[in-house]
Amino acid sequence: MNALLNLLIWWPKRIAAHFEWAGPLVARIVVGYTFMLTGWAKLDNLPAIIENFKSWGIPFPELLTPFVAGWEFLGGLGLMLGLMTRVLGGGLAVVMIVAIISAKLADVDSLETLLGFEEATYFAVFTWLAICGAGKASLDYFLERKQSDK
Repeated sequence: MNALLNLLIWWPKRIAAHFEWAGPLVARIVVGYTFMLTGWAKLDNLPAIIENFKSWGIPFPELLTPFVAGWEFLGGLGLMLGLMTRVLGGGLAVVMIVAIISAKLADVDSLETLLGFEEATYFAVFTWLAICGAGKASLDYFLERKQSDK
């Protein structure tokens, strides 16, 4: 039993410890780049996106559309840099909850359907980043270390 635990749990854990910086970095770059682009596309086409927000029943669409588009753009950029990751990730997780409720809820007929939405996957990644942070390959980590050196 010890040999099996060593092979399947402890050995991979020791190897992975050398690459802990990579998981958050890959997640931040992938979702950050995606949301930077979608945020920019929304900012570049605000009138049409405002109409979408209206059709989904989102209140104050003239105010919330540029706010959400800007949050997606700047949030995506910040995530790629690993800057303010917990705040930006938490905010983007909330945006995904609102997206699911406003644009997708009518399509939900099972847990499988709900979890199959890409917004649910984004929500999971943003929540993880908001809780666990940006990791060592980030500006957050650099700023934390610089501050603790004082």
